Amino acid sequence: MERYQVILAYDGTQFVGFQRQGKGRTVQGVVEAALRQLGWQERTILAAGRTDTGVHASGQVISFDLEWDHPPDALQRALNAQLPPDVSVREIRLTRSDFHPCYDALSRRYRYQLYCQPLRDPLKDRYAWRVWPAPHIDLLRQAASYLPGTHDFAAFGTPPRTHGTTIRTVFQADWQVQDLDLQFEITANAFLYHMVRRLVFLQVAVGQARLSLEVMPQSLQPPGNRSLVKGLAPSQGLRLVEVYYPEDGQKRVPGNFLAEE
Repeated sequence: MERYQVILAYDGTQFVGFQRQGKGRTVQGVVEAALRQLGWQERTILAAGRTDTGVHASGQVISFDLEWDHPPDALQRALNAQLPPDVSVREIRLTRSDFHPCYDALSRRYRYQLYCQPLRDPLKDRYAWRVWPAPHIDLLRQAASYLPGTHDFAAFGTPPRTHGTTIRTVFQADWQVQDLDLQFEITANAFLYHMVRRLVFLQVAVGQARLSLEVMPQSLQPPGNRSLVKGLAPSQGLRLVEVYYPEDGQKRVPGNFLAEE
């Protein structure tokens, strides 16, 4: 029996989220069904985080134990042959027996995609939020500059566990321009439920001059004023890009919390 570490990509449009549920199609459900076709008999796979309904991923990390008498690349091909078209194993490798994709993670990186046009574009709507009028990039970047550091993000989301902490450490947050598209990227030790989408919504309001820039530092003051964040960016613009881990052999880092969006 060996433990495998896998990087998954998926289009979240037709899923009700990553985590297996009583009803509805989930990424975890289809991955576990594919594994069972290969003789997997465990109860559940492990994952770096639980993406929400409609959220995409190019760098979700999972792990599982499996008796497999062939090289990892053969397992990758076998899994992809069993998986539906909207899920793919990008990478797979053997890892240590106690590896946990959530609790071993040092940080996670999410990307949110906008496009700025007065009319909708059906070729973009599946993976981006249409925003008009276009927010000012300088205001968006000023808003994002308040995010790096350790803050109480209670105004932006809820923890995955009851009475869990809402304090998170953001390592990087910025906006980039690509033609008529805008991308927000953020890297943190972990995320609250809906945290990235609420951050995007508030920054867009600032970028469109519907709210003043001062709302950003105000929203980060404990205990967190949820009334300052009155909306949620749509799920289809969000993607889990990458999960970062220490070098093999290093110990788990205390204080890492479940990533969830």
